[in-house]
Amino acid sequence: MSPKKATTPKKKKGKAKALRFAHPFYTDVPPASRTAVPGVGTHMTSYIQNKLLPIPAPHRSTAMTLDDIIGSGTADIVAAGRIRFHALGDTGHDNGVMQEYVADAMTSDFDITRPAASPAFLLHLGDVIYYDNTDKGYQSQFYIPYKRYPGKIIAIPGNHDGELFKYDGTPTGQKVTLAAFQRNFCQSAPGIPPDAGTIYREMVSQPGVYWYLDAPFVDIIGLYSNVGEGPGFISGKAIGQSQKNWLVKTLTAIAKSRTKSTRKALLLAVHHPPYSHGGHSSSSIMLADIDDACKKAGILPDAVLAGHSHNYQRFTRYVKSGADTWQTPFYVVGTGGRGSSPVTQPDGKKTGDVSYDGAYMGYGYLTVEATAQNITFHFTKVDATGKKSAYDKAITIDLKTHKVV
Repeated sequence: MSPKKATTPKKKKGKAKALRFAHPFYTDVPPASRTAVPGVGTHMTSYIQNKLLPIPAPHRSTAMTLDDIIGSGTADIVAAGRIRFHALGDTGHDNGVMQEYVADAMTSDFDITRPAASPAFLLHLGDVIYYDNTDKGYQSQFYIPYKRYPGKIIAIPGNHDGELFKYDGTPTGQKVTLAAFQRNFCQSAPGIPPDAGTIYREMVSQPGVYWYLDAPFVDIIGLYSNVGEGPGFISGKAIGQSQKNWLVKTLTAIAKSRTKSTRKALLLAVHHPPYSHGGHSSSSIMLADIDDACKKAGILPDAVLAGHSHNYQRFTRYVKSGADTWQTPFYVVGTGGRGSSPVTQPDGKKTGDVSYDGAYMGYGYLTVEATAQNITFHFTKVDATGKKSAYDKAITIDLKTHKVV
């Protein structure tokens, strides 16, 4: 008796065959040889890009000056010959003890008798709020934790600031992406937003969710990298090219200004990290967009600051520019209080054009100080008791040689 022929189970109408793995891109087949997934393509990033949300257009000219943020204090900073400011991201947490410890540690850096030597502001690197973009959310996750912090706070949005739905599918409290962020950071004029309740905090009037700050001794460009858990994007099919086109235009204007005035340090701030070895992965497509914009403008940043990964990381990128090789620090400072993510230990070895030089799983903040000659970065860690201490070595970039000194 001959054996029965093996038969393939018939596919029921309307029922798709299950994948072996959770997504079809877990494969050793190179992207160029993959069969495209209908409506997606051959990369996971293609799927993510289709899920991005619109980037709100700026309300007015995207340029800010330090006067717009701190009023008459700019003249004292110019006279002192230096500007200092704080930077961190990933803060929002209901009853977040570590968030308040970090805020209080930064507060201790202020000296009312020496305002010009005190930090000029806090640059928040995104994810101000998690899962509750309402007045209640801003009250508990932002205004209460920073109730003692005397400095002004400027910010770029993170993915959680733009999201419309929580992890469980319920609404975050905003019907339009970044509505809550704009309500608190992009007012038509400086003032106390309704979300602050009984806490007196004058908030700034940012021109939009991406912006340019023309400050003494430093130019800062803030970008929005959208709502993906990772990676980040500043342009794409779903969100268009407006932000990237603006970046090229802004960088070109800064490059042109250097022919007429003193060369200042240039910082880029974006929530998703171009490089990361823990918490979240690197955003290589976004970095390619930034590199392309810099190439078109004929200018390079002196440093790039990011958050998103809930830890501290420091990289050095070696970029060839004419006869010079620039040493550009890339920082991840997602240490503001929202949880903490594991991070691999750095080995300092150069891979390609990047070395991985510093890391810390914990909390803290970055202090940046710029003069006419250089720009310095140093990280302060804050332990579980609120005690602060220096961590990692301070990095100083000479603005003439473009190297660490």
